[in-house]
Amino acid sequence: MGNRLTQIATRTGDAGTTGLGNNERVSKDSLRIHALGDVDELNSHIGLLLCEPLPGDVRDLLVEVQHQLFNLGGELSIPGFELLKPEAVLDLDEALAHYNAALPRLQEFILPAGTRAAAQAHVCRTVARRAERAVVALGSAEQLNDAPRQYLNRLSDLLFVLARVLNRMDGGDDVYWKSERLAAQNATE
Repeated sequence: MGNRLTQIATRTGDAGTTGLGNNERVSKDSLRIHALGDVDELNSHIGLLLCEPLPGDVRDLLVEVQHQLFNLGGELSIPGFELLKPEAVLDLDEALAHYNAALPRLQEFILPAGTRAAAQAHVCRTVARRAERAVVALGSAEQLNDAPRQYLNRLSDLLFVLARVLNRMDGGDDVYWKSERLAAQNATE
């Protein structure tokens, strides 16, 4: 990761290829570049979420997530390199347990809605799932470490939980799905 960009418009990608961190050139539609792009998009959406009013502990957590996603992207950009450590996955497991413990059990499905911050957390969750699918696809074609896939899986779960936390920040609640089947079932009970 010693190379730093000093020039952005290099025109080296005009032919439809891009450079990896090991100086290899690959097609811009390769599985690796799709995975990198999805991780980059996720990091950008988390940056947008950080523009919202957030509890300090959630803000600190999301800033750390941004750094770890940058590590994940760095690892994806250099085949065979490890930059995202397994400890980062454990940190997400701890955060999941911490935030989920304070939430009521879900009785029904919720919609990706509520406060603006919660809705943005849901957008981040869906982009994390897409990034996870891209990393899984890449891992089916090439050898990858486990941590990137595991990190994205845990992160999407954490973002779901954080959306629920953010909906409750000012005394709000989740937005529940109005299921006709559930309504009929409740009416007969």
